[in-house]
Parts: sequence; structure tokens; C-alpha cells
Amino acid sequence: MSHDAARRRFAELHARPGVWALPNAWDAGSALLLADAGFEAVASTSSGLAWSLGTEDLRLSRAQLLAHVRAVSGVLRVPFSVDAEDGYAQDAAGVGETVALLADAGAAGVSIEDYDAATGSVRALDVAVERVAAAVAASHRVPGAPLVVTARCENPLYGIADLDDTIARLRAYADAGADCVYAPGLRSLAEVESVVRAVPVPVNVLAWADGPTVAELGAVGVRRVSVGGVLASAAYGALLRAAAELRDRGTTTFRADGLTESDRTAFRA
Repeated sequence: MSHDAARRRFAELHARPGVWALPNAWDAGSALLLADAGFEAVASTSSGLAWSLGTEDLRLSRAQLLAHVRAVSGVLRVPFSVDAEDGYAQDAAGVGETVALLADAGAAGVSIEDYDAATGSVRALDVAVERVAAAVAASHRVPGAPLVVTARCENPLYGIADLDDTIARLRAYADAGADCVYAPGLRSLAEVESVVRAVPVPVNVLAWADGPTVAELGAVGVRRVSVGGVLASAAYGALLRAAAELRDRGTTTFRADGLTESDRTAFRA
């Protein structure tokens, strides 16, 4: 799939009615397996990528992210949307530059958050809006179809329980041109429904343990459901449990839960 075709397809997924699941991969292999499992698009996860590189979330460089996107998009035959954290830049111009580089690397979509890891705080609304607008402008300068830009409000993840402020931010990001909005960490279906009713663009929701199903989220108007680093966490958790069995019991019963020959055909496409 060409970069332009991937961007067009990703936009089509957002334009059609109904909810769909967007799983998060952490490397080329996991992305291939997810696509082979039938998902129509795949997203990255900054935390999962960081773990795969032996570090923690929010510590990656833009160069590391770009290498990851090139590796994944180079083998994937469905759209790949990229978690670009805060755009890897301290100013709006830098955010635009990051978006342009991600498009060139093969990203079909990009998410930009309003949290500033350097200060440990959510950015002022006017600053965050300027950064979203820069991402959108850069996306629309890409030859062919633009990237799908998702603007993230990080309030719920960092203890800011003011739903009105979260909604105001998401509306402002939509007004700045964001194609999709996202407030990871919302914990009730009522909150999610309030966001969906308040914003004029598709809403992505982060699935949570014991929370509503994808279908239930779709019933209140959610368009896209992602899982963040949960799949990566589950995979690494399985590795640790298997390693503990090998270390402590000297057995390998975990083989039964490994990839089958049929699963491995994903790597031969």
C-alpha cells in the first residue's frame, strides 16, 4: 500500500458510520500479526515502543520514532497511525516538522497530545491549540491525501478531573482542524457520551479493564477504540511468566500458548 493510499484508507475508516477497533503494535512483527488477524488499521504505542527499546515512555527521541515508523510501514499493508506524543518539539513549528517527517516515513495518521513532559503539566490551551493547528497545516501540505490528525487532551491521565475543561479543549482542537479527538483515561460511559455529544469530529476512546465493550462504546457514538500499551504489556507479561517457569521449574509448558504455524504465515506475506 502506498503512503497516499494508506492515508486515504485511514480517512475512509473515520468517515464511515459505526465503531471500529484500532489495536496498538510496538514493532513490525506485532503490527503484521495484528493486520493478519483482520484489523483494518494499526496504531503505534509510545509506551510499548519505549519498552521494546529498553527504556520508559516519554524518553524516546524523534529519530527513534521515525526509525520505528519506517520499519513498520515498510512491511504493513494497512494504514499505520503514529503516537507522536507531544510532537517531539517545544514549539508549533517543530510539531509541524515532525508531522511532515512522519508522513514521509509512512504514517497514515498521527496523534498529538497536550502534555508537556518537560514541565510535567498540561500545556495552556492557546499553546496547545497552536500546536494542533501546526500539525494540521503540515498534514495538509503533504502531497496527495493528508494524514488523519488526532488531538489528545491528557487531562484524565494526569489527575485533572474537570470534564468541562476536557470537552472545551477537545472542541478547540476540533476547531483548529483536528480530524479526530481523544481524551485517554475517561472512566465512565457517561463521560464518554458527554464528549461524543459535545464535539463535531470522530472520538477515539481508550478501552479500560472491566469497561464497556467496543460495541457498547459504539452505541454512545464513539468512532474508534484503541488500547494503548496494553497489548505490549500483555505480551511482555506472558514472556516474564514463561521465563519464570523455565527458571524455577525447568519446564516449557508455555509452548502451548506460542505462535502456531498458521500464525507465522503473517511474516511470509
